[in-house]
Amino acid sequence: MSHSTPPFASFEWMIAWRYLRARRAEGGVSVMTVISFVGVMLAVFALIATLAVRSGFRAEFVDTILGANAHVTVYSAVHVDEAGRTSRVIEDYDEMAERLAEIPGVTRVAPLIKGQVMASANSRNTGVEVFGISPDNLATLPRVANPEFSSGDIGRFSDGVAIGSGVARELNLGVGDSIRLISPDGVRTAFGTSPRISAYEVVYIFTAGRYDIDRTRLYMPFSDAQIYFNRDGVADEMEVMVENPDEIDSLRAPLLRASGERAMLWTWRDSAGSFLRALEVEDNVMFVILSILVLIAAMNIISGLIMLVKNKGRDIGILRTMGLTEGSILRVFFICGASVGLLGTLAGVVLGCVFVIYIDPIFSLVNYVSGGGVWDPAIRGIYALPAQLRLEDVLKSVALSLSLSFIVTIFPARRAARMNPVEALRYE
Repeated sequence: MSHSTPPFASFEWMIAWRYLRARRAEGGVSVMTVISFVGVMLAVFALIATLAVRSGFRAEFVDTILGANAHVTVYSAVHVDEAGRTSRVIEDYDEMAERLAEIPGVTRVAPLIKGQVMASANSRNTGVEVFGISPDNLATLPRVANPEFSSGDIGRFSDGVAIGSGVARELNLGVGDSIRLISPDGVRTAFGTSPRISAYEVVYIFTAGRYDIDRTRLYMPFSDAQIYFNRDGVADEMEVMVENPDEIDSLRAPLLRASGERAMLWTWRDSAGSFLRALEVEDNVMFVILSILVLIAAMNIISGLIMLVKNKGRDIGILRTMGLTEGSILRVFFICGASVGLLGTLAGVVLGCVFVIYIDPIFSLVNYVSGGGVWDPAIRGIYALPAQLRLEDVLKSVALSLSLSFIVTIFPARRAARMNPVEALRYE
């Protein structure tokens, strides 16, 4: 009466464990096992670290966009005013703001005055982009009202201006200092147009987290901006914030209907869409490249198993004559290869997660050893290398590594299972 053993019985695990612990005198299989383990571990580590940095970079980039800029900008198409001059200003901005605020999903509407001028202080000059906005609306911008670093009191915004830390650094300004704004589009006289020059107190300095914002942004009270830019009774555009920025496209139609005939929209996806699409393409390419790296690491398992099968030919012949089936032999060597892939994957996950969690001190050490300048915010746009550890990325890395490790293990395991015991023992 034949007796069949269940798959992955205890003796199969025992034999596989003995083979994994093979001595150096038995052909160096242990060395190949270590090499395979390290290869899989480093490949999984690289995949998790790359996916985390990719996720962190995109999240940081999008957060700085949504935290300091409008989700939707409503502006007017060019029209001719009563004096025959072309204009894009919004005259009924209060009524338009009320209509836009009534749309479900809209959280805030703020009239804006915008202009580019030259800022001067302490014998230094730089170009800035002025945003005229009310104090209440400025207090609702997360990256400005609650930034990473700030100085001064945003509550005193109505008494002066708020500037980015990059502007403050460029002009050597601090809270309480005076900044002069110079606009070439000033008062028209019989002798030509004279520049408009006004001085304001710096009451608040913020670091929004984006180099281009901190380096150029200046906020001015809405009423003062109307006076400075000759926009009495009008606004340049409407800044709209929504509850779910990712679904901004679904709000285009109601926003256009509420804004009027000449209204036009510019969403945050329009301004950053090309960069986000390029980032997505780069993400896909990097994942494919790193998947190939994991595959190469998993191929080391094949090399180790082939050597193991070759060195254990006599054992395979003996086990077959003792009654072990081809399935049992296959499972023994599958356990050997899969165990290396499993342990290497787990070690890679631990190493990758630790790297992501402590990426700031690790990057600071690299920056210190290299003498600084590794990360230039003027080029990267953000001040530090971000990383975001997501369960989805970890599971994706684990699934890829384990699937490749298990698949490549099958081929040498089948070779061992199909070995003829007579041929294996003929020359022993």
